[in-house]
Amino acid sequence: MQRQATILITEPSHFNVSYAINPWMKPESWAADPVAAHRSAMAASAALQQALQQAGCVVEVAPGTAGLPDMVFPANSAVVLDGRAITSRFRHPQRRGEEDAFLRMFDGLRERGLLREVRQLPPGVFQEGAGDCMWDEARGHFWAGFGPRSSHAAIALMAEFFGREIVPLELVSERCYHLDVCFVPLSGGEILYFPPALTEAALQTLRSRVPADQLIEATEDDLRNFSINAVNVGRHIVLSNSSQRLRAVLEQRGYTLIEVDLSPFMLSGGGAYCMTLRLDRSSSRSSSAEHAATATPTATPARLAA
Repeated sequence: MQRQATILITEPSHFNVSYAINPWMKPESWAADPVAAHRSAMAASAALQQALQQAGCVVEVAPGTAGLPDMVFPANSAVVLDGRAITSRFRHPQRRGEEDAFLRMFDGLRERGLLREVRQLPPGVFQEGAGDCMWDEARGHFWAGFGPRSSHAAIALMAEFFGREIVPLELVSERCYHLDVCFVPLSGGEILYFPPALTEAALQTLRSRVPADQLIEATEDDLRNFSINAVNVGRHIVLSNSSQRLRAVLEQRGYTLIEVDLSPFMLSGGGAYCMTLRLDRSSSRSSSAEHAATATPTATPARLAA
């Protein structure tokens, strides 16, 4: 029997938008009425939790930390597969305090039996979690974004740790600072993506690996509404408000959409995927049972921190 999806979210009491490290962040909008904005964020987080439960997920709610408002986006905290986690190293100083906080959080999850191993990337090797290293269950490999935040040098370390192929995709837009803003693999094998976010070489890589009928091009409107930044569990997709066009395309392919108003978090550049981290991902569920021994390191291996 397949294990129920387990998703981590971070309680948003300490969330605010007080700085700008991506083009979506609007601290001036938050500052206009911080009390109302905070109230809306609390309600939106509760609605997301309810939507995830409606999609059949078990939701683990972890506390945030004062002074670290972006901990509300645990997709950036780590990459998890087969009960093994590598915690992140952040490029921007504003987020580096999250590294130790998330490491403690993941050690706690390990002590509770939700994870079996937790490691940390070495300092200076920037990699910002599942937002830039997305598991494709249908193909049995990761897609890894690099450029604005995560470094190409991290890819070899991740491939070595997980023993799975990692396919690099270079990002060229500061608006798509993580891959999850513009790209999501779906359970039926489709990829929903925003083509202008990727280099021509990355697009060629994607199109060489995914049949044309499984590539769903997203629009500028989908990007702006963070509709691509979605959580897919089975045939359910939890996402911020979608366009009529995108809803029709996904429903035609057999998906059920559960929409949530996540506008308070969009002021910080995040949607449903950013606000979650799947803890139960398993390579054994993949249609590809073979480990990618052909994945060649793309950087000189460095030692992972214990």
